[in-house]
Amino acid sequence: MKILGILNVTADSFSDGGKYLEAGAALSHAQVMAAGGADIIDIGAASSHPDAAPVAPEVEIARLAAVMPSLQQKGLSLSIDSFAPEVQRWALEQGVQYLNDIHGFPDTALYPALAAAPVKMIVMHAVQERGVAVRTEVPAREIFDRVIRFFDTRIAALQKAGIAQDRLILDPGMGQFLGTDPENSLILLRRLPELRVRYGLPLLVSVSRKGFLRKLVNRPAAEAGPASLAAELFAHTQGADYIRTHAPKPLADALKVLKALNKGVNPRQ
Repeated sequence: MKILGILNVTADSFSDGGKYLEAGAALSHAQVMAAGGADIIDIGAASSHPDAAPVAPEVEIARLAAVMPSLQQKGLSLSIDSFAPEVQRWALEQGVQYLNDIHGFPDTALYPALAAAPVKMIVMHAVQERGVAVRTEVPAREIFDRVIRFFDTRIAALQKAGIAQDRLILDPGMGQFLGTDPENSLILLRRLPELRVRYGLPLLVSVSRKGFLRKLVNRPAAEAGPASLAAELFAHTQGADYIRTHAPKPLADALKVLKALNKGVNPRQ
C-alpha cells in the first residue's frame, strides 16, 4: 500500500489553511511527511471544500511552481490535486507522476494530452459535477449506485480516448463529495471490496479529518487524528491500495503493527 501525504499550499483548506502557503513551510512539511512514511506528496494549491474561495488557475500554478522544483530535485514522487484543466496541463509539462482530479477528469479536451503522458490518474467520484464541493443531499440508498454509474461511464470514456486502464486509480470520494449524510461515506468504506471486484483497479481512500468522522466523534479537525486513523486502517483492510492523509507517520506506524499482528495468522477453517 502507498501513502499520499497531503500538502495544502492554500489559504483556506478546512484543516490547515494558510499553514503551508509560504513556500519554505510547505517544503519543510513535505520533507517531514516523506521522512515519516509518505510515498507520494499530494500537492493542492486550491481548496475544494464547500466554503472554499475560488482560486484562478494562474494563482494555483504560481503556488505549485514555488515548491515543485525543490521537491522534484529531492527525488520525491509528486501528485497534483487540481480540477482546473489549465493547471493539469501545466503539471503534465512538469513531469509529475500523478494527477488527482476530484471530478475524475471530465474535460475531454484534455484527453489527448493525458493519453500521451505516462502519468497515473486518480479518478475521483463526486456528486458535484464541477467546481468545489456543494452541500448536496443524496439518499444513502442511492449513493453506491451513483458511484458505480460514474465509474462505468468515466472509465469507458478514458479508455476510448486511448488512456490505458492500468494508469487509473479509483477514488469513490468521501465526506461532502458523497453528500451531506455521513452514512454515505460509511457505506462506501464498507463496500470497497465490491468496487475492487467490479473494476479490478487500485483504490484510493481519503478520509483524513473529514466532516463525517468529526461528526461521529464530535471533535474538531485538529482532534480528528484518531478517528481518521481508525477509518484509514479499516479502508486498508477492505482493499484500499492508496491512503491520502494529513498524518503519514501515524498511519505508517499503524500499518507496520497491523502487518506484524497479521503475520502467521491462519484464516478460520
